[in-house]
Amino acid sequence: MQRLCVLLFVFACVTLSSGVEGIGVNYGLLGNNLPPPAQVINLVKSKNIQNIRIFDPNQDVLKALEGSGISIILGTRNEDLQALASDPTFATNWVVTNIIPHTSNVKFTCISAGNEVIPGPLATFVLGAMQNLDSALKANNLNIPVSTAVPLQVLGTSYPPSNGAFSEDSIQFLKPIAQFLATKKYPLLANVYPYFAYSGNSAQIQLDYALLKNTAPISSDGQFQYSNMFDAMVDSLYAALEKVGQPAVDVVVTETGWPSAGDVYATKDNAQTYANNLIAHVSSGQGTPRRPGKVLETYIFALFNENQKPAGTEENFGLFYPDMTEVYHVNLTP
Repeated sequence: MQRLCVLLFVFACVTLSSGVEGIGVNYGLLGNNLPPPAQVINLVKSKNIQNIRIFDPNQDVLKALEGSGISIILGTRNEDLQALASDPTFATNWVVTNIIPHTSNVKFTCISAGNEVIPGPLATFVLGAMQNLDSALKANNLNIPVSTAVPLQVLGTSYPPSNGAFSEDSIQFLKPIAQFLATKKYPLLANVYPYFAYSGNSAQIQLDYALLKNTAPISSDGQFQYSNMFDAMVDSLYAALEKVGQPAVDVVVTETGWPSAGDVYATKDNAQTYANNLIAHVSSGQGTPRRPGKVLETYIFALFNENQKPAGTEENFGLFYPDMTEVYHVNLTP
């Protein structure tokens, strides 16, 4: 009996130390008052956060991650995309400098070639950067997926979700990127913000729908029923991928969140409601109506309020203040 109790205690400790399935957090650095990376990673571990995303290969952050057991999505700087695309040696050096020194004790789940550059002047370099990074990783016997993070503005049509289609100025880039991802079995990374959709059209969108407060469907799209806007937005991206012939490409939501200050809709109550409902929804494993029964890997934006971002809501997406106290409480323990 005593042995059984010990085993049950050990099992309980293992269970409590694991994070919420499918949930990660973005760790941005656009603040001049943020704590040192070592303190941040200790905070992340104490909150049972198992997955983070960083936007560039900050060596202090990568060093702090060593031995932590935390998995990371690592981004390249947007300004490096042209060199990564045009010069395979630059891509090789990027991998040698930023990945190889850490592979033995940092868990890389994906490399993101840029963030939100499609559509735009840097879009033409994304696929080449992805290909060169992938080749450099493979040459060093590293099986780390390579992708890029896109905003939902890549969609020309998004409602209803089954009408989801890439815009004219995005499809020329995303069709070959989706083909590359499908061939490699890599995911597409996407930044999905019901907050921005709601704040821009609050007269037509129910707040509860944007905050994932509904349990019953309130929107129909053929055979699919939607109880929240997050699922509808993700499924519009899946529909767009289907339209370019790539239904097998998975989506990872690399950013989503709700600001706690900065406008009339950005309140701590709304932010807390969105974050906790999102965590419960993602961790339930129910997926989206178009991709049911599959955990949708999702990263909350962001870890901290960052005072070097544009004034207003952009500064107020954090779960924590720079002094590491909570802006509001989120349920990150399963």
